[in-house]
Amino acid sequence: MRALIVDDSRFVRDYLRGLLEAKGIECEEATDGWAGLMQLQNDAPFDLALVDWNMPVMDGLSMLKKMRSEGFSDIKVMMVTTEAENEFITLSLDAGADEYLMKPFDNQALTEKLAMLGFAEA
Repeated sequence: MRALIVDDSRFVRDYLRGLLEAKGIECEEATDGWAGLMQLQNDAPFDLALVDWNMPVMDGLSMLKKMRSEGFSDIKVMMVTTEAENEFITLSLDAGADEYLMKPFDNQALTEKLAMLGFAEA
């Protein structure tokens, strides 16, 4: 299983990588939505993308919409963001996100979301 972590925060990328690799999930990283799209297009297939909303160059919602419009429909997408308002959740789900995880989060919260996507046991 391969995951792409897309977040402009080095701390968040490192934290997610540590949690995911402990579950046996191979990880790659990108620092913004545009770089994330390039990873998807140029790297081996990914099963999961964990995408922040607020990033420079291209935000997470724009990345998600572009992913879905370019045919990356098999990749499960989890938005991982500080945006906690229902409007953001609805926009993400309407754009094709499969799950939504609010920061700050812990291993248990991530594991529960991964289980909902079929990638881990809760």
